[in-house]
Amino acid sequence: MLVLVCMAQFMVVLDSTIVNVALPSIQRDLHFTADSLQWVVNAYTLVLGGFLLLGGRAGDLFGRKRLFVAGVVLFTIASLMNAIGTTAGMLIVFRALQGFGAAFISPAALSIVTTTFTDGRQRAKALAVWAAIAVGGASIGLIVGGALTEYLSWRWNFFINIPVGILVVVLAWRLLPAMRPEREHAARGFDITGAITSTAGLMALVYGIVGSNQYGWTAPRTLGFLAGGLVLLLVFVAIEYRAAHPLVRLSIFRTRALRAADVTMLIVAGGMFSVFFFASLYVQEVLGFSPVRAGLGFLPLMAAIIFSANLAQRLVGPLGIKMTGVIGMLIAALGLGLLSTISANGSYMSEVLPGLVVMGLGLGLTFMPLTMMATYGSSAEDAGLASGLLNASQQVGGSLGLAVLSTLAAHQTGSHLSGLGHAPTKLDHAAAAVTGYRAAFLASAGLMLLGAVLLSVLISSRDARVDEVAIPAPMGLDA
Repeated sequence: MLVLVCMAQFMVVLDSTIVNVALPSIQRDLHFTADSLQWVVNAYTLVLGGFLLLGGRAGDLFGRKRLFVAGVVLFTIASLMNAIGTTAGMLIVFRALQGFGAAFISPAALSIVTTTFTDGRQRAKALAVWAAIAVGGASIGLIVGGALTEYLSWRWNFFINIPVGILVVVLAWRLLPAMRPEREHAARGFDITGAITSTAGLMALVYGIVGSNQYGWTAPRTLGFLAGGLVLLLVFVAIEYRAAHPLVRLSIFRTRALRAADVTMLIVAGGMFSVFFFASLYVQEVLGFSPVRAGLGFLPLMAAIIFSANLAQRLVGPLGIKMTGVIGMLIAALGLGLLSTISANGSYMSEVLPGLVVMGLGLGLTFMPLTMMATYGSSAEDAGLASGLLNASQQVGGSLGLAVLSTLAAHQTGSHLSGLGHAPTKLDHAAAAVTGYRAAFLASAGLMLLGAVLLSVLISSRDARVDEVAIPAPMGLDA
């Protein structure tokens, strides 16, 4: 069962980055404009971020197995349509449909894990595997996407999901138990108004965040969507406060561990997303790596994440969940600090590899404890909601962080070029780009440090400690 749900989650995470290195090929074949090309990525991110909360609660109310399978079916169909797409508009529409399916897969899959593995030792192992998939799948996406694009075609970035999706659907019907809704009376009184306002509010926020990179943070369009999203979310809170059967039971936020985990995830996700984005740009645009070579360059990061996620499920017993997470964020901040030392004439081995490895060690130690905190304190009937809140925090936090850091990097690059006093050479452009990347990595390190401070302040060691978590036995390669 764990392998099954992790296969589905792997598809979701993989597709957030797999098309990045294929964008130039997609642009040429489908005649995207420079402005519209970003929506190959953003259409997926926007819909996924907007519907995660609804997807999490729907699993609780209508059955997690049912929502999980429906999400995989939608995701697989959308992948097929993307693979055979003939126009730019068609690709954008079905990328959005992929995001819609993913918004039901992720919270349903995580809630299946947390409600299935009730023993502390086994749950720690299961969440260690989940954390490795959730964080490491993005780097694997760059590797797989680069190889498929260079040796086959960009269309294979979508074809690859089809056999996996079919296999997951078939196995889900055989392996997953019925998983009836936790509260059938709540399903009959589904909070449709809350679903509309929460989804519209999150989508408006993510849309404004994503568009800020193109239009600027002070543009009326950006401010309008951000303000509209905040207003809708405030309306949503008012609706939930009065609703007989709320989409989000607000009392869930009384759990300190859940609050602390969601707020911390919102902060650190921006720093994590920046690694894949800016490091990928650096090795390709400055160091001249091919797509395949760039993707392979992230293998040490993935290995470090797997190792540290395995280590994390051993440390939560003796150190506690809170301390393990704080240590992870401090290590991740150190890795980002190392990456901020890159130069225009640098090398992968001396300036990129050390930072990626240290960063990976920190991420594995961070995400596994945060996932435990966000899900342990919730009851079985709220497992999907807790999972949806954590996933939404990661997605929205990552989008917001990347938009802010991209703006910062662009500003630093522009300032470097404007201060030259002469027409920039090719080397000047590379140096200017590196100046922007350095600033982004330093800011990302700051986000990780802020996350460590917040986790330390928002939750006590007593609140963070889960009594039933024993020190798990070593996890073998088969796990």
